[in-house]
Amino acid sequence: MIVDTPAWAALAAHAATERPPLRALFAADPDRFRRFSAVLDGLLVDHSKQRVTDETMALLQDLARAADLAGWRARLFGGERINATEDRAVFHMALRHLGPEPMTVDGRDVMPEVRAVRDQMRRFADALHDGSWRGHRGERIRHVVNIGIGGSDLGPRMAVAALDASRRPDIDMHFVSNVDGADLQQALAACNPATTLFVVSSKTFTTQETMANAASARAWLVAGLGDEAAVARHFVAVSTNAAAVTAFGIASENMFRFWDWVGGRLSLWSAIGLPIALALGYDRFEELLAGAAAMDRHFRDAEFTENLPVLMALVGIWNNNFLGADALAVLPYSQSLRLLPSFLQQLDMESNGKSTGRDGAAVTWRTGPILFGEPGTNGQHAFYQLIHQGTRLIPCDFIAAAAADHPLGNHHDLLLANFLAQPEALMRGKTADEVRAELAAAGLDGAALERLVPHKVFPGNRPSTAILLEQLDPRRLGMLIALYEHKVFVQGAIWGIHSFDQWGVELGKQLAGRLLPELRGPARTEAHDSSTNGLLQAIKGWRRE
Repeated sequence: MIVDTPAWAALAAHAATERPPLRALFAADPDRFRRFSAVLDGLLVDHSKQRVTDETMALLQDLARAADLAGWRARLFGGERINATEDRAVFHMALRHLGPEPMTVDGRDVMPEVRAVRDQMRRFADALHDGSWRGHRGERIRHVVNIGIGGSDLGPRMAVAALDASRRPDIDMHFVSNVDGADLQQALAACNPATTLFVVSSKTFTTQETMANAASARAWLVAGLGDEAAVARHFVAVSTNAAAVTAFGIASENMFRFWDWVGGRLSLWSAIGLPIALALGYDRFEELLAGAAAMDRHFRDAEFTENLPVLMALVGIWNNNFLGADALAVLPYSQSLRLLPSFLQQLDMESNGKSTGRDGAAVTWRTGPILFGEPGTNGQHAFYQLIHQGTRLIPCDFIAAAAADHPLGNHHDLLLANFLAQPEALMRGKTADEVRAELAAAGLDGAALERLVPHKVFPGNRPSTAILLEQLDPRRLGMLIALYEHKVFVQGAIWGIHSFDQWGVELGKQLAGRLLPELRGPARTEAHDSSTNGLLQAIKGWRRE
């Protein structure tokens, strides 16, 4: 177990020693930013405001070696079945591989199939955009509704929002994931059946929420156009279940396939990303792939001391396992990236929210953090109070782009000023003497001044990472997403857990399947605990009334 290694013990001892606060580290080392930051093709990652020293980073590198991170990375890129509980490879890197080299799983090059689906996506996107694909009544498609859930929704939804400045003006995108009827109804209210295309994304074409929404969307379309045959011109599928897709009324040539080595939360690079290509144009989608592929090469080839995903993962392990942080706040100073925290919640918490090690034994160390976030500057007026002056240590990732994707007056300068100010404030804090001087300058003195002092002190020494993009374009977004993907992989490899299954979502689904007929039936049930039984009867009683 990783906690039994000398490398872990050395880090624990290092964490127990007193170290200067960040303010003092910056004062003593004018070169700190240069030594703890790196740039890769317009993406800058700055760890200088993390509570680390050269010794900390050297000890973390030792931990990575003790966990055989290089070996796990080689297995990942080698197409080995590292998703052991599902007996699958984890090979989403092949989806964004644009070179001629083979990418093999079980000794078979998967790239011919990947390229074939890409070509299918390009042809379909081009046909939609040039008007050669039209609806049942011959009208051009103006609305695209993506129906999926989890990775089949979060990834494309986030990317389309993030790249809104690059979006085609002739296509309106809508995303439906929640089985709550309000979600679908609100999307359909903005659409015309004659000009709407539905993309139904479900690997098995049996996902309960997705298929319920798809069935209701189908009924809406047929009612609006008065012809069952219209389904073939207004629905396409991203799936592997050709029989179910055909039974739904979708022509087999309009099914876009993907593979069992593509995990849901890593699938936006596959045909699941079709809505991105439809919203932006296929060339822009391929730029997104190219950015992720550039990060893949960097992660695969760079030494640990210069490897952005590795360094980011190690800093996170330091905060989580040795400084006692329970959470990570992801704070994009970009309205376009407003959905990034939600996307990263699934990526990180579904991957590393595990309490069982690869050996099947319960882990005795912290694994994945609680991840949350909100765009700046909105979050500053909501939960930053707790981050600055609360009793919990919450490391932060601040993300911004140097150039505005939606230029308007001096708005972007105001945004970037806050992006720069918040990490500095968390690092520096404000001492009691600084507060006294500030209050005295404002005209307070005596007891009134002293009463306020403790309330206006900021402890500082709160860690953060800054990620700065040259601009928010498809390539940099691809790099950013892949950076986080590989970070999550590195942390799971070091913690000794399986990052690529998600058994924790299964139990609730099973129980929901049992409860559904009980909700619809007239009989009283005592099959559950008293709370569930009581809630069930209250629902049924109020519905009858």
